[in-house]
Amino acid sequence: MHPSVSCLSEQRLPAVKVLVCRDGTFLYKTISVRLQVQSMEKPQYRGTLHCFQSIIRQESVLGLYKGLGSPLMGLTFINALVFGVQGNTLRALGRDSPLNQFLAGAAAGAIQCVICCPMELAKTRLQLQDAGPARTYRGSLDCLAQIYRQEGLRGVNRGMASTLLRETPSFGVYFLAYDVLTRALGCEPEDRLLVPKLLLAGGTSGILSWLSTYPVDVVKSRLQADGLRGAPRYRGILDCVRQSYRAEGWRVFTRGLASTLLRAFPVNAATFATVTVVLTYARGEEARPEGDALPAAPAAPAGPALAQPSSL
Repeated sequence: MHPSVSCLSEQRLPAVKVLVCRDGTFLYKTISVRLQVQSMEKPQYRGTLHCFQSIIRQESVLGLYKGLGSPLMGLTFINALVFGVQGNTLRALGRDSPLNQFLAGAAAGAIQCVICCPMELAKTRLQLQDAGPARTYRGSLDCLAQIYRQEGLRGVNRGMASTLLRETPSFGVYFLAYDVLTRALGCEPEDRLLVPKLLLAGGTSGILSWLSTYPVDVVKSRLQADGLRGAPRYRGILDCVRQSYRAEGWRVFTRGLASTLLRAFPVNAATFATVTVVLTYARGEEARPEGDALPAAPAAPAGPALAQPSSL
């Protein structure tokens, strides 16, 4: 294994949770959802900037944060699942290789859909509902409760198949890209440019993971918003793809991509860099017995070995 990405799997690891998911900055997600689901027959927004300005003008700054309660409720569990499952799966596979990095990330992405799908359903409905007295839902829990009363468990899990199709490969790409980039950039513990390199690797990984499955995200948003204003239009994933392509062409599957990539780089840069740095130095302290001096070890590299988030 590359020395700069040593997992230190023999050590007991501290619990580290970072309350930032791959979706990232919330206001940009509000904009991308609105762009994804608008009809080209009667478009409300001309692009990312126009959407941003319209929300501010019509609904104030608070309109950008509609549905915020839903991701806040699920972020702790999602991050615990993603980093925990990815690390344990990688250890179970027995070897740190690019293929195993992808498989471990894909497993993490698939499992977290159990929480992610209902959370994003509530978030999407809240982001699209009218402001003021005309609003249908009072909050995330009220939204899910109403959906459950009207449509049952199947309604609460609407979009689960498309969420699985999005999250499984994209999280595989997410962790694979980060592993490959940190190795290629030579992220060594004593490197003065370590943090900038980690930020670059994490941000690029976030962008690549979104690019890998973004059209599926458009389909998921449309399925979860379907029926909110009027009768449902789509019978399933393929029908949604067919109708969307027929009505709006291939560009429909890139709708909202600009706002998604704008948030993807800074948020994922911060996420991976924070997890990696905190784990590296937390493990370095934990490996040292209390009250004991470090024994001389001429052959060992100075400073703690750089820990990957995959070793959580």
